[in-house]
Amino acid sequence: MQTLIDGSRGMDNFVNMGGANWHAEGDAIVADSRPGNEPTYYLATRSTYKDFRLHAEFWVSDDANTGIYMRCSEVRPMTDRTCLEANIFDKRPDPSYATGALTWLVKAPVPVPKTGGQWNTMDILAKGTHMEVTLNGVKTAQTDESRDVRGVIGLQYAGGVVRFRKLQIQPL
Repeated sequence: MQTLIDGSRGMDNFVNMGGANWHAEGDAIVADSRPGNEPTYYLATRSTYKDFRLHAEFWVSDDANTGIYMRCSEVRPMTDRTCLEANIFDKRPDPSYATGALTWLVKAPVPVPKTGGQWNTMDILAKGTHMEVTLNGVKTAQTDESRDVRGVIGLQYAGGVVRFRKLQIQPL
């Protein structure tokens, strides 16, 4: 298991794409503002991954819009169309792909899990075309239709306050 974020340590494992103010603060890596009008910004891993188990511990404000992007084959721009996204967005205007979903592949559970204002865990399995997302111990998405490519892992920042205190990945 490789630890990419451990408390406030780990910024050196990522490239800041877009200029959000990702920084070490307290016991986490945090983003809470962005310059300009671009809709999203990312921390992208320096390494690429194909098949893996990923464990994340995160805290978001109620209005946060974030997610974990995986197997990003293109990073300029990095989008939910060039990557697979495990979404974290409790107040998404269209809740179809809100928190717990694999955007564009598996819709969010109903009711949408609420993650704002508390520490949460997300575990992701990616093996071949199979992908699973487990949020706080509950499986929220599963598919056998994911893209089977190698790419970076991206932590998205699109609004609110986002904190990651643990991010570990085990290549399979």
